[in-house]
Amino acid sequence: MLVIVRRKYVTIVGLILACVILILVLHGFLSASVLSRYTIKITEDETEKFIKWVDFNVPYSLLEKTLNLDIKSYGKEPKLNWIELLAYLAAKYGGNFKRYKSSDLDNLVKSLQEGKTMDELTKDMKYYSYYLEAYTAVLGGFVGEFEIEEEDKNNPGNKVFVKKYGLKAFCPIAKGFGFSHYDDFGNSRTYGYKRKHLGNDLMGSIGTPIVAVESGIIEAMGWNKYGGWRIGIRSFDGKRYYYYAHLRKNHPYNNTLAEGQVVKAGDVIGYLGMTGYSNKQNVNGIKTPHLHFGMQLIFDESQKEGVNEIWIDVYNIVKLLSKNRSAVQKDKELNDYFRVYDIKDPAMPQELDS
Repeated sequence: MLVIVRRKYVTIVGLILACVILILVLHGFLSASVLSRYTIKITEDETEKFIKWVDFNVPYSLLEKTLNLDIKSYGKEPKLNWIELLAYLAAKYGGNFKRYKSSDLDNLVKSLQEGKTMDELTKDMKYYSYYLEAYTAVLGGFVGEFEIEEEDKNNPGNKVFVKKYGLKAFCPIAKGFGFSHYDDFGNSRTYGYKRKHLGNDLMGSIGTPIVAVESGIIEAMGWNKYGGWRIGIRSFDGKRYYYYAHLRKNHPYNNTLAEGQVVKAGDVIGYLGMTGYSNKQNVNGIKTPHLHFGMQLIFDESQKEGVNEIWIDVYNIVKLLSKNRSAVQKDKELNDYFRVYDIKDPAMPQELDS
């Protein structure tokens, strides 16, 4: 409470001082450059309100278990929300999942099934709201209602849309194509300068189709000396920025794509390669073919690029998404792969859903 009062006090005082300084500028007592510097200071104070760091270390077994609880409770009471369950446990353990006990989750579910609400169960948990917001930013686009095409059993050769609830995000590697990976988040990288690896490398064959994990808008395409040919896709809620790098030389992207375009979860966006580590475009500067896949969290646009970037460990997320892989087929005339089964994602704004 003291922190909240202090922030309100700083904000009010800042606004009063800003008005005073503006009056002084208008009367010629202060220069405009002084006002500019002061305005930036006020803005910095205001940015204290958004999350600046997330350490996502939820174990795979817990992701899988809470996901199944969420899906199995769909259409029932109480409806369990896997993100709320994870946030509760994170708040209980202070974010240290080495303390996790399956009995804690079982007891939580039992309490909810007996009629208690999550608000009641978390009212004395100081950091529950933080973990709920942080984990919603990570997993918010993964589960929900959607429609997807399936083969029409009554009319062979045709497809029909079927309504479903569950995992609607896809593994970044298309169905039928092999890959391997291990948890390499935070490992050292030295090209250009010494830094930490902020993603997960998925080893595979050159030309393997790469698909969009979540529906969103293409924010970046082109060459980066570190990532080679890369593509960046932003989720519709603006919280997740997906980064796919080291795409194939000469033909890195699906040729139908362009910056600013909307893609659906499961769409083919490019092809695995080994480009990058070069100032010169279209160079295979990587020794081993792989996809670098990363997820950046954005709570404020100031975090998009710069010192305040938040990248999380996606290794267990990739393992989870491997349960849902997009089937693809090659169009020989266009020399590109495309998805076999279309999807209707409610997260996509209607005006963008063609």
